[in-house]
Amino acid sequence: MMEEKTRAAVTWPRLRVADWSSTRDTLHMWTQIIGKVRLAHAPLINHWWQVPLYVSPRGLTTSAIPSGSRVFDIEFDFLDHQLRIRASDGPTREVALKAMPVADFYAQTMDALAGLGITTHIQSHPNEVEPAIPFAEDTRHASYDGEAARLFWRQLIQVDRVFHLFRSYFAGKVSPVHFFWGSFDLACTRFSGRTAPVYRGQAPNVATWVMAESYSRELSSCGFWPDGSAEGTFYSYAYPEPNGFAEYPVGPDGAFYSEQYKEFMLPYETVRTSDDPDRRLLEFLQTTYTAAAEPGHWDRGVLETDPTRWERERGATSGFPA
Repeated sequence: MMEEKTRAAVTWPRLRVADWSSTRDTLHMWTQIIGKVRLAHAPLINHWWQVPLYVSPRGLTTSAIPSGSRVFDIEFDFLDHQLRIRASDGPTREVALKAMPVADFYAQTMDALAGLGITTHIQSHPNEVEPAIPFAEDTRHASYDGEAARLFWRQLIQVDRVFHLFRSYFAGKVSPVHFFWGSFDLACTRFSGRTAPVYRGQAPNVATWVMAESYSRELSSCGFWPDGSAEGTFYSYAYPEPNGFAEYPVGPDGAFYSEQYKEFMLPYETVRTSDDPDRRLLEFLQTTYTAAAEPGHWDRGVLETDPTRWERERGATSGFPA
C-alpha cells in the first residue's frame, strides 16, 4: 500500500497554485495568442471545437491547422521550453519559452508565423479575463517558471488520460478532451442529443453569441482548472441544470456542490493524495454525470457503452484480428 501511495505521488505531481500563479497567468495569455491563431485559420466546428489545444507528449499542441493548401501546427514544448511552429512543406520556427512580457511573446510569435509565410490576423486582446490588456501592450504578465510549467503539464497528462477513459464509456455525442485557452482548463463534454435553451450567461470580454454557440445543446461537462483550491480543482456542471442536480449524491469524499460556481467541485489534492487517484477521479466524473443524466432523463441506454465490448468478442470468436 505504501508503494502504491508513493507511485501515485510521483505520477500525480504536487503543484500549489500559489507557487506558480504568476507563471500561470502569463502562460494563460500565451495560450490565448496561439489559440487565436488556430481560430483565425480553422473553420467553425460546433461549440468552438476548432479552437482548443490538446495535451501532447511534450506539452500542449494545436494539432494541424489549415493554411491555404498546406498545414502547420504550434506546440508548447515544456521539456525543451520552446514554442515550435512547423509547416507541412518543411520549415520550422521556434520562440524560446522564458520569462518575458506577453507583448514580446506576441511580437516574436507573429514574426515567426510571417517568416513561414503564414499570414495571420487575430483579435489582439484576450477573452474571459478582466482587464483584457491588448497583447501588444501587456507588460504586466512576464513570468515563466519552467519547472512549474512542466509540473502543470504533468498534471494535465494524468487528467487527460483519465478523462479519455471516462469519455470511452459514452457512445453519444461527446467532445474531444481539449484545453480551452479562454478559461485555461482541460475539459470534456457529453451531450444528451437535445437542444438547450438559449444561454444567457456571460463571461468577461466574450460576445453573447459566442456563449450561445458553446451551450446550444443539453450537456454534462467536466474539467480541471488550475485554481479554486490549493492545487487546482476538478469540476462538473450541467446545462441546463435539471431539478435535483445540486442535491444528487456524488463522490468521492471531498466533492461538493458550489453555489458560487453552480457546479460540483473536487480539489485536485484530494485525488492526488488518495490510495487510487484514477479511481477517485473516475468516481467523481461518473457520479456527477449521473447527477445530470438521471434527473435530466437522458436516454442512457442508447448513449452509454462498454469500451471493452470488442475484447469480449475477440475472446469468444476464433480468427478475430489482433
